[in-house]
Amino acid sequence: MSLIKSISGIRGTIGGKTNDNLTPIDTVKFAAAYGMWLKKQSKKENLTVIIGRDARISGKMVSSLVSNTLVGLGINVVDIGLSTTPTVELAVVLDKADGGIIITASHNPKQWNALKLLNAKGEFLNAAAGEEVLNIAATDAYVFSEVDELGTYDRKKNYIEKHIQEVLNLKLVDVEAIKKANFKVVVDAVNSTGGIAIPALLKELNVECVELYCTPNGQFPHNPEPLKEHLTDISALVVKEKADFGIVVDPDVDRLALICEDGSMFGEEYTLVACADYVLGKTPGNTVSNLSSSRALRDITEKHGGNYQASAVGEVNVVELMKTSNAIIGGEGNGGIIYPESHYGRDSLVGVALFLSHLANLKMSCKQLRDSYPSYFMSKNKIELTADIDVDDILKKMASNYKNEDVITVDGVKINFKSEWVHLRKSNTEPIIRIYTESTSQKDADALAIRVIDEIKAII
Repeated sequence: MSLIKSISGIRGTIGGKTNDNLTPIDTVKFAAAYGMWLKKQSKKENLTVIIGRDARISGKMVSSLVSNTLVGLGINVVDIGLSTTPTVELAVVLDKADGGIIITASHNPKQWNALKLLNAKGEFLNAAAGEEVLNIAATDAYVFSEVDELGTYDRKKNYIEKHIQEVLNLKLVDVEAIKKANFKVVVDAVNSTGGIAIPALLKELNVECVELYCTPNGQFPHNPEPLKEHLTDISALVVKEKADFGIVVDPDVDRLALICEDGSMFGEEYTLVACADYVLGKTPGNTVSNLSSSRALRDITEKHGGNYQASAVGEVNVVELMKTSNAIIGGEGNGGIIYPESHYGRDSLVGVALFLSHLANLKMSCKQLRDSYPSYFMSKNKIELTADIDVDDILKKMASNYKNEDVITVDGVKINFKSEWVHLRKSNTEPIIRIYTESTSQKDADALAIRVIDEIKAII
């Protein structure tokens, strides 16, 4: 498996050969490149970086390598241990650190790990900064510190508790209404750090929590990407427990999926729609999601009198457009909620609190809420890539084939039809082409996907 080097970090499978997998050598190399970038762009003499990780089996090893590499560059490290991506993002801001590294491969299976790189704002690096880090790594342009100038290493705990308190302090999180609602929920945290954070948040909100796969041992009981086909266990348990709904998070807790009381999917796409509906109802404004996200957010935003815009895929792209358009909430259709009142990062803890507030105020069931939204259906597919496949040529030919339609080429190729769309793009995190389609029925969304996949295979 080839290493995936992108502006957002370095990702690969553990073991194997250097430059092909995420080996200790590759880990040190890219940690050093990030450290050198940080030293170059900062005017401070003493730099501090926050380190946190999800519960992956390889996490402790990778974290140690990263931490000691930064210490070797003369950078001080604060290790907050088992954590979540949004917790590390908040920790950078709360501690006024100079940067952060989250050791997680997000939704990828357990053999994967990655270094996600943050700036002093606790946000992912932009394209220019990411390219600079990659260039430093490519040229091995590292200068390590002499013994008297080594950085320090400290461990700090309780950052998840601090994160929870930040969430509870948000103005639109209606703590009293949630407590009075006496909700019962089932939580599937895929045996990662969501098993620490989500139940602890629910306890503070007086929500009864039935834990499923909440032991943070890194042994993922199912594919950790929160898609319908991976969530049969929690769907059954929600019904068995007569719970109000189910909560599913990925290993680093920046994606949130919900299960209705009847075991049906609320829909990853509709997590953001529901949270935006609540926020816009209280504080009207604009929204942003990416090109692969549902049209439902546009519909809800316009219902509340706001303006919706779509960015290229990738959290950093969503955040940049949110800032320029003064969006009050945004995110990605994979269940990633970005609420600037908290911070500019996808945060499932914020999403859970906003969703609970919405449901408590409406006094309706999870299924009733889902049924109240515009009905769009998505099909998410992918084609595995091999070295001989020219993705750029495929995308160029697909755009040409549909030149008479509304074609957007900002990020891959998105083809807008009257009542449906298809988005084709090369993944930044896996060696695949993603094919997302949306239509007014699941049958039509699946049919569009099959048609497009057949066309791509014909080109290949």
